[in-house]
Amino acid sequence: MSDLILVQRDDPIATVVFNRPDKLNAFTRAMWQRLGEVVRELSGQHELHCVVLRGAGDRAFSPGNDIGEFATERSNREQARAYGAVMAETVAAFDGCRHPLVAMIQGICVGGGLEIAALCDIRICGESSRFGVPIKRLGLVMSPLEVRALVELVGKAVALEILLEGRVFGASEALHKGLVNRVVADDKVQEEAWATATRIAEGAPLVARWHKRFIARMHDPAPLSAEEIDEGYDCYDSEDYQIGYRSFLAKTRPEFKGR
Repeated sequence: MSDLILVQRDDPIATVVFNRPDKLNAFTRAMWQRLGEVVRELSGQHELHCVVLRGAGDRAFSPGNDIGEFATERSNREQARAYGAVMAETVAAFDGCRHPLVAMIQGICVGGGLEIAALCDIRICGESSRFGVPIKRLGLVMSPLEVRALVELVGKAVALEILLEGRVFGASEALHKGLVNRVVADDKVQEEAWATATRIAEGAPLVARWHKRFIARMHDPAPLSAEEIDEGYDCYDSEDYQIGYRSFLAKTRPEFKGR
């Protein structure tokens, strides 16, 4: 199964590939499990600065779960609960990933594929990309845990529109709804996604990790503690801060150490 979720390294960037192009990169239960494992493994690698996620080929990011597997893996409540537990672990892995996550979206991005994209920090797609969650046709719901990322991304009203209508729509509408950050020509998706990851990777990695944590904390309505506020000053004691401001004054390119 490891060959269905590939990891390609070009330090300090890793690319995770959903490698099932004959099925448009549709996900099986085992793929969901392996994806969570991979994201956790990558999150623990200090030298990494950014992770790009993509589908194999240029026809699809992913259409979501493989419906052909439902008869054996999701045919009743108990099976669905077990399957959902695997997906929940993967969602948690994305939520806990300290590195920035960039979704490179070519072609179809619907259902569970859209869920994965929504869990990323930045989404870049091609002009012919298609989006939606047409699961109403299956008598299937998106679980509360999975809905959360969609609502946080586009808000309650748009999330309800996507789920209740079940339409599949184009890239321009996805941009208008806030589902994606950027739409480029189909033959420029890889180039733009890689350029985005490179810009991220050129920055101080500790800063990116802090910003991810700070923004995630904003979802918690509890007031910030004095310790949390004070953490915003920790960067001044980092080696990367010394490297950064000195290289700026010297007009040289900084080589950050991540410490």
